[in-house]
Amino acid sequence: MIKRVCVFCGSRKGKRLAYEEAAKRMGTVLAKRGIGVVYGGGSVGLMGVVADSVISEGGEIIGVIPKALVAREVVHTGLTDLHIVGSMHERKALMSRLSDAFIALPGGFGTLEEFCEVLTWAQLGLHKKPCGILNVEGFYDPLLLLFNRAVEEGFVSPEHRMLVLVETEPERLLELLETYTPPFIERYIERNDI
Repeated sequence: MIKRVCVFCGSRKGKRLAYEEAAKRMGTVLAKRGIGVVYGGGSVGLMGVVADSVISEGGEIIGVIPKALVAREVVHTGLTDLHIVGSMHERKALMSRLSDAFIALPGGFGTLEEFCEVLTWAQLGLHKKPCGILNVEGFYDPLLLLFNRAVEEGFVSPEHRMLVLVETEPERLLELLETYTPPFIERYIERNDI
């Protein structure tokens, strides 16, 4: 059962209104279903849109931000809870502990890095939590092609590729997360692959 979802997304809104609309819908859908949100703690960009939509629906929203980014990312003051941590490593570890699933909305390097790290943790068997991408207007198409290429070239197993859940609509992505069954993977890497 999913009680909280960690949402990774941009500290900017991006150029398309569709990104903002999707972030708002994602926050609204989660709050209406009684699912708490864990995110980066900012009040700007898509982060702020997600937080504001959760708050407007009376949902739980928990921010986690490193002390060094408090001023830069303009901390949201209306959160259910805010954790100020010492480093990005602490941020990601706490976000992971507080969450039952992960979603990437459009964003930049930080969004990609955070999502790929929790995805790697799933690949290594460090957790069995679902990892989903909200692919708004094809934003993540190039990344998904790269993931597929990594399978074709033998760097990622087909079973591990199944760890990435993808949808274009917040409601459908949430349904995938809620019905997720981790693929059975006996070993991360076989001896003959070395």
